[in-house]
Amino acid sequence: MRVTVSRKAHFNAAHRLHRADWKAAQNEAVFGKCSNEHYHGHNYELIVHVTGSIDPITGYVMDIKVLRDLIKSEVEDAFDHKNLNVQVPEFQNLIPTAENIVVVIYNKLRPHLDTSQDLEVVLYETPRNFVKYAGE
Repeated sequence: MRVTVSRKAHFNAAHRLHRADWKAAQNEAVFGKCSNEHYHGHNYELIVHVTGSIDPITGYVMDIKVLRDLIKSEVEDAFDHKNLNVQVPEFQNLIPTAENIVVVIYNKLRPHLDTSQDLEVVLYETPRNFVKYAGE
């Protein structure tokens, strides 16, 4: 029997969607207001789902306190109140779209989980716009 445990988290971050090799007009045409040279921010909501078998000894799929601490150290501490383009190394050469952010978060969390556990990450950029990623 496989069960999913989930943890919600939150972080605030600024970003800019643009390509340095494009002229301003092309960035504006593709990314719209999100290409603002002065950046803009979001109140991101994150939901991390871990699916696995229930441990017969502990009754846990994963200790939720361990998951909470993992999200804090790998995501919140790294992204919260940061300019993603400037302060987060993973985005030095990667446009911080919601799609790329969710993959980066997944890749930061995945190594810390048991290989028998599945991971899915859902990232809300706004209350109506969200992405999810569960690996390739």
